[in-house]
Order: sequence, then structure tokens, then C-alpha cells
Amino acid sequence: MSAVGMAVKAGAAAGAGSAARKRFAEALRWTALRALALAALLAGWQLVVQLELWPRALVPSPGEVWHQFVLASTVHDGVRGYSGHLLGEHLAASLRRIAQGTGWAVLFGTALGLAIGTLRPVAVVLEPAVTFLRTLPPLAYLSLLVIWFGIDESPKVWLLLIAALPPVAAATAAAVRGVPGDLLEAARALGAGRWSLLGGVVLPAALPEILTGVRIAVGVAYTSVVAAETINGVPGIGGMIRDAQRYNQTAVVLAGIITIGLSGIVLDGLLKAVERLAVPWRGRA
Repeated sequence: MSAVGMAVKAGAAAGAGSAARKRFAEALRWTALRALALAALLAGWQLVVQLELWPRALVPSPGEVWHQFVLASTVHDGVRGYSGHLLGEHLAASLRRIAQGTGWAVLFGTALGLAIGTLRPVAVVLEPAVTFLRTLPPLAYLSLLVIWFGIDESPKVWLLLIAALPPVAAATAAAVRGVPGDLLEAARALGAGRWSLLGGVVLPAALPEILTGVRIAVGVAYTSVVAAETINGVPGIGGMIRDAQRYNQTAVVLAGIITIGLSGIVLDGLLKAVERLAVPWRGRA
């Protein structure tokens, strides 16, 4: 290798190393900012408790919430977690229900959105129904689902499915309608038929917005899980919260809420990673 080539290679390596250091330093700064914000939140929470602005039974301290978190996660004095199940088991049961509900919602919602976005008669008939479902709070139809399906797993999964389906269907329909007409005309000019046009052009172009709808649907399912587990919801993080609420165990309620929030952040991060892998062209074209 010539001296010039070696110099260029060394310069490129130095530039890559400098960029990596800058990214690491930036990530470190943002992490420090988040840690500082969390510390400020905990300090403010503890100050409210110390000033006794509200009774301890209503606003427990961070330490009390952590203590209940530990108790719910371990076996202590012969008691296994909360209501006979560890916190991880409660969370796993809720995540399983969320996965089932949103899985079916993604399957049916994507198909429904494609139909609404491509077929005008279907849109005229079914789009108002999607909007109708989207405006309904989950508790409005939970009792009906219990009457129809009993108090086992079926009404919980159905509730999460109904709650999560409209965002997927609406996002898919909007994405399909937003596919550039020039792109469709070019594909037709190259001999693409209806199905190849749908699978080779429309779906790839709409995929970024569809994945955004999936993320929204998962968030809706998370916000609905407590309602879904109101009836016979133990094990389940929502059932644990409802049970603790009946006995005014505020620290347990807060521990459950924080668990839902943290697991939601983790899952949303995983969905973002999947989105980056599935549609790497997003924001670049």
C-alpha cells in the first residue's frame, strides 16, 4: 500500500473513532440528564411526604413503594409475592394478554386498513365503524364481553383486541391512501397486476406508518390492561392493582403502575428497534 493510501486509511479510522467518541459523550450527557430528572422527581416526592401535605395512606414515600415492590417480587414469611404470585408472574400474565390482543389486532387491523384504503365501498361502510370503536372507552364494553364470554381469558383478550384494532386500521388506511400516485402508475406501466402492486409497492410504501400504528396500538393495549383485568384478573398486573385498590394499599398500586410504565418503555424501545430494522429507509426517502 502506498504512503498516500495508508494516510487516507489512518485518517478515516481517526475520523470514525472521533465520531464514536462524540456519540458516546452525547449518550452519556442524555443519560445524566435523565438521571438528574429522576432524582429531582424522587426528591420532590419525598418532600411532599415529609411535609405531610396528604395522609401517608394516600401518598406513601418512595421507600415504602420500593419495599412493596420487593415484597411483591419475593417470597417472604411463607407468602409468595402478592396474591400468591410474584410481581414478574403478574407482569408476564398481562404481557401475554397484551400480546394476544394486539397480535390479533395487528392481523385484522392491517387487513381492514388495506381494504378501507383501496376499496371505496368498504371505506364507506366500515370506516365509520372503526371511528366508532376508537371513541369507545374499554370499560364501556367490558360488561358486555363478560356476558358474552364469561370471566376467563376470552373477554380480556377481546377487550384488548377491540381497543388496539382501530389505531392499526386507521394508520394502515391513511398510509395506503398516501402512497404517491406516480409510484403506482410507474408500477402499472411495468406490468404490475393488482396483487403484485399491493404486495410489491403499496405495502412497502405504507409499512412505516403501519408500524407507527402498531406502536400506538400497543400503547392503547397497555392503557387498557387494568380495565381488562378488572374481572378475575389475578395473576395480572392490572388485577394486582385493582385488588390492592380495594384494600387501600396505595404503595402496592404505585408499584404496579410503575411496573407497567417501565415495561412499556422497554417494549416501545424494542418496537422502535424493529421499526429501524424493518424500514431503514424511513426519513431518508
